[in-house]
This record gives sequence, C-alpha cells and structure tokens, in this order.
Amino acid sequence: MLIEDFCLKMKTIILITFAVISLIFIACHHSRKVTTIPEGSFLVDVRTPDEFKDGSVLNAVNIPLDEVPNRIEDFSGKSTIVVFCRSGNRSGKAKKVLVDNGIQNVINGGSWQNIRDCIKQKSNH
Repeated sequence: MLIEDFCLKMKTIILITFAVISLIFIACHHSRKVTTIPEGSFLVDVRTPDEFKDGSVLNAVNIPLDEVPNRIEDFSGKSTIVVFCRSGNRSGKAKKVLVDNGIQNVINGGSWQNIRDCIKQKSNH
C-alpha cells in the first residue's frame, strides 16, 4: 500500500509540474512584444470607433473586432497586416479570425501605444 500511495503522489506531482511549466510557456509565448513593423504594413486598429477617435497610430485604419469577420476582403492582398488594440487581447482574436479565413502574414501588434512606439523608434533611425 505504501508503494501505491508513493506512486500516486509522484504521478500527481509530475502532472502538476507539467501543468505549471505549460502555463509558464504559454504566458511567455503570448507576452512577446512586437518591436519592429515591416515597411508597408497594413495597420489595423481593432478597437471601437470611439476608442479610435481618442487616439491611434498614424495611417492606421479602424476595423473594429466585431466587423473583422464581415470585412475579410479588406485584408486580402496585403503583404503584412498588423492588428492592434488597447492591450493585445482583441487584436489576438482578430488575428485568429483572419488566419482562420486564410489571411496570412498577420501580426498581433499588441497595444496601439506599442505600435506607435515602434513607428516612432523606426523614424528616429
């Protein structure tokens, strides 16, 4: 009985360890920050129109997340697409919708401030 208890506890520890390591990997993978924007990228702010009018990135277009599925044609033929929002959550969802609809070369840029800073940094060089 002692050996069975020991084996059960070890299996539990191994499963918990694996789960924790998986969560850490996922968190690190999704938190990578975009630092460069390819030249000629199609910049798309997927926030609401009210958020967009309060500030966005120069030359960005506003296609709110809830409109993305119905506006796939607006993304067709673009060499690189950078989607962004307030935090990266909605742009992550927008990227998934686009990729699921066959649109390639989509980058989740995260926050609009991050994209602004990338563009500013590029113009300073």
